[in-house]
Amino acid sequence: MCLYIDPGTGSMLITILIGLLGSVLYFFNNLFVKLKNYSGKGGIEVQTDKFPLVIYSDHKRYWKVFEPICDELEKRKIKTVFLTQSDDDPVLDKDYEYIESEFIGAGNKGLARMNYLHAKVVLSTTPSLDVFQWKRSKNVDFYIHINHGANDYPMYRMFGLDYYDAILLSGEYQEHQIRKLEELRELPNKELEYIGIPFFDYMKVRIDNMPARKLDDNRTVLLAPSWGKSGLLSKYGEKLIDCLIDTGYKVVIRPHPQSTTSEKKMLDNLMKKYPDSDKLSWNYDNDNFDILYNSDILISDFSGVLFEYSLVFDKPILYMNFEYDKSPYDCAWLKEEMWTFEILPHLGIEINLDNYSQIKEKIDECINNDKYAEGREKARRETWMYQGEGVKRTVDYLEKKIG
Repeated sequence: MCLYIDPGTGSMLITILIGLLGSVLYFFNNLFVKLKNYSGKGGIEVQTDKFPLVIYSDHKRYWKVFEPICDELEKRKIKTVFLTQSDDDPVLDKDYEYIESEFIGAGNKGLARMNYLHAKVVLSTTPSLDVFQWKRSKNVDFYIHINHGANDYPMYRMFGLDYYDAILLSGEYQEHQIRKLEELRELPNKELEYIGIPFFDYMKVRIDNMPARKLDDNRTVLLAPSWGKSGLLSKYGEKLIDCLIDTGYKVVIRPHPQSTTSEKKMLDNLMKKYPDSDKLSWNYDNDNFDILYNSDILISDFSGVLFEYSLVFDKPILYMNFEYDKSPYDCAWLKEEMWTFEILPHLGIEINLDNYSQIKEKIDECINNDKYAEGREKARRETWMYQGEGVKRTVDYLEKKIG
């Protein structure tokens, strides 16, 4: 008799096995570091006092999330330690009085520092706490997760938020999803705090202070997908790029930052075939504000940039709708459709392999149709609570937790 395991269950088992392997490797690495430290031949610096508040960022791209929060912490004179794994993180150049910033090293070196951290509260955007190399420190009292987008938390990789103590929310649907996962996995309930989206508020202020754009017929199309095998560039890269070039519009491609690491070969091949020219350019700016502001329409898949573009910059989108492989993600545990996929038809037009040849017409229709402006307002109501209050609510909550 053959034992059948469905693909979703199989993927969950593989994820669990990878997690177990990561735990074993971490155990031996942890033991090695302790022995080094004990023998006096180096190792991590032993910390004795607890920091009241630590912000941890695994990459400089999340500075847009943390900058307005740090500015408010500085304003309130709340002592904070900002630990980053990017040696060129913008925080390192800030002249704060009450916020101390430090580059803790990339990769496992930085994670080792986090695993021995002493702190009352840690705030981070990084998922998979206590799943792989980043472990909960026994000397940290409370871990808080803040989103770097405005979409579904279960679209993180498997077990992405299970071991946080609190999650900051921007929409009611997120609470339902988190509570359902806790129920299915028999996890204790986390603290859930509605705060809105602080960096959306911050970008909106930046937009309001910008001069009005001059529109012309030579439109700029921004292609900014997510990464991975379900990402747009991986599935349809050359076909889609060829069609976009044929529109005669200026095309800007902004790969997801993770693509430069996880799918470098694919990306290198595309950049070689489509070098920068007067028709096409590649964008890797750490701050995506300028390219979002100066483009006319966005094409993406399930990336969180869809919501930055639609809800903050108030512009239309085209989205790829294909079979999304849920198996590596937390949403594989849930029966209901993700909010991201339910709201997309309200924000723009679907493109697929059958209508590639009409992509220019789809771009023009999407830009000129007023119904998508109404859809953007619907999405704001559902996923961007407390507009303009996100920073205040976040720092109010942090102050309450550090006591």
